[in-house]
Amino acid sequence: MTGSIALRTLVFCLLLGMAASANAIEILHWDRQPLPIDLPVGSERVIVLDRNVRVGLPREIADPETLRVQSAGGAIYLKASKPFDTQRVRIQDVETNEVVLIDLTAKPSGASDEEIRIVFPNESAGGRGDTAATDAEEEESTQASEPARENTPVAVVLTRYAAQSLYAPERAIEAVSGVDRVAMRLPERLPSLLPALPVTAAPIAAWKLQGWVVTAVRLSNRDSSRAFELDPRWLQGDLYSATFMHDTLGPRGSLRDTTTAFIVTRGQSLAQALPLSALASKRVVGGEP
Repeated sequence: MTGSIALRTLVFCLLLGMAASANAIEILHWDRQPLPIDLPVGSERVIVLDRNVRVGLPREIADPETLRVQSAGGAIYLKASKPFDTQRVRIQDVETNEVVLIDLTAKPSGASDEEIRIVFPNESAGGRGDTAATDAEEEESTQASEPARENTPVAVVLTRYAAQSLYAPERAIEAVSGVDRVAMRLPERLPSLLPALPVTAAPIAAWKLQGWVVTAVRLSNRDSSRAFELDPRWLQGDLYSATFMHDTLGPRGSLRDTTTAFIVTRGQSLAQALPLSALASKRVVGGEP
């Protein structure tokens, strides 16, 4: 890490049990790029969209003996009976006609059966919400949470909110007055964030509160032969704190080869806090919150 600011690790228990939720749900953000999804042969995998959708399958897998597809309650249930190479699947919202594309692959081994939640632009990972009752609950939650967090450091409050926004059901997200989703303006990959390890760092989303910014970054192990313990001191940049959803990264191809880091910066965005080389000649993503 550069500069004289010490990098402090936030106490993970302050995320209020978010690790259990993270282990059960994988979050994919729809940004008009096809979403890669692997299916374990013989096991069902659930994709949650919280929308009434229809599924369009290519001819190669449009056979119940190859792939069973069921849709109910805003979720799609997929079960592959045999391996197949990557196929482009079309999912359409029957109300808005919006289309999501996924690249579906069935693997005999190495594929997770974790639930997947697809998050659309301007939505939280918990879903869209739907009723005035929900608004009333959120207002009540806000009023109740304000006194509780008066003495809690802003960095902790912001990190907890970010983790819940990505990985908790909507009703479990603790409302925080004044927090806003903000544009990241970061490249698709951040090679200078963790240069000491063969890890791919990809920004997911960012939130701001009282001059503090937390950015969620997905970390994926590129080494199929080694696991790594994650140490915030290895992160490079003018950073205030970092919290890892898991403290280790498993070998590439394992169920533990990916985790999320919540990186807090003070008075600046992560884009401003990173070494300049991180942004050079890279296509910037996250221009809109």
